[in-house]
Amino acid sequence: MPEPLQIEVTRGELVESVHRAHAAVVDATGSVLYAAGDPERVTFLRSSAKPIQALAMAESGAAERFGFTDRELAVMCASHFGEPFHVAAVQSILQKIGLDEGALACGIHAPTHAPSAEALIRAGEPPRKIHNNCSGKHASMLTLCRHAGWQTEGYTAPDHPVQVRLRQVLAEMAGVAPEDVYVAVDGCNAPVFAIPLRHIARAFAVLAQPAAVSPGRNAAIQRISRAMRAHPAMVSGTNGFTTNLMDIAGDNVVSKSGAEGLFCAGALSQGWGIAIKMEDGSARGHPILVPELLAALRVISSEQSERLRELHAPGVLNTAGVTVGAMRPRFSPTAEILSREAAPQ
Repeated sequence: MPEPLQIEVTRGELVESVHRAHAAVVDATGSVLYAAGDPERVTFLRSSAKPIQALAMAESGAAERFGFTDRELAVMCASHFGEPFHVAAVQSILQKIGLDEGALACGIHAPTHAPSAEALIRAGEPPRKIHNNCSGKHASMLTLCRHAGWQTEGYTAPDHPVQVRLRQVLAEMAGVAPEDVYVAVDGCNAPVFAIPLRHIARAFAVLAQPAAVSPGRNAAIQRISRAMRAHPAMVSGTNGFTTNLMDIAGDNVVSKSGAEGLFCAGALSQGWGIAIKMEDGSARGHPILVPELLAALRVISSEQSERLRELHAPGVLNTAGVTVGAMRPRFSPTAEILSREAAPQ
């Protein structure tokens, strides 16, 4: 088994901590092109599943029936920051399907966008369900219920028809049997699915290049992918890493992060899926590891990689703004990846 990728964090001249990552790069057939660590590691998709979950809604015909915009589709795929434009998009979705935010079962937390959270405090308003970063996903689930004629009450139960359908679509995209998808409960109260890391990567490869699927699914995938790439701030938020990656990548990357250190991307021109799982559950290493790996795969250029690192990994700073250390890769992905027979020549 290849060694995990490692990101080391220094303070002064000493290495203070190390983040280890498992990674898989596959094509749409599921063939592994590159692996680090354990590509068979069973991993919860967490929020990285959201584009696949939105796909189930889109291919049902509900997106056309309710007249959703690309911005609304993008927020259905989002771990959004709770900014006003996110809230407005989710409100619009609910209005179009004839529900209000009381139907959401995602729970409440404050916006993760600090200025938006502060604005609520200044206005004397408490956060609501619609500020939850998963409210767009839940609105998508409710949309599919309304379109299919399923009851909306209890829609987060694992045996509810909407959750059975979402599990089926994920299994098909990932190339596994539905009964092999492990189910638990996510942070937003909905079911969360776990499959081997390489199969998560396969789902994103199909999301990037849906050649071998039905015409209906192909059209739905194209629409979801296009919406995410056209409106990356809807998928994350202002200056989010996922936002900036899709913006800087020049329309070649569709990406979605997940809790506990998961990061997934599809490379459109190559037709590859990439899934990265930080072993310690921390996303701190993503701004170093993801650009480094994507540049080695020639999915993005070295200049684009450096720009992402400038924006999101300026160094280890103290509270006075002084740089006291650095984060850096302890691997050479260019040599490792480009030496493999299946990697780009």
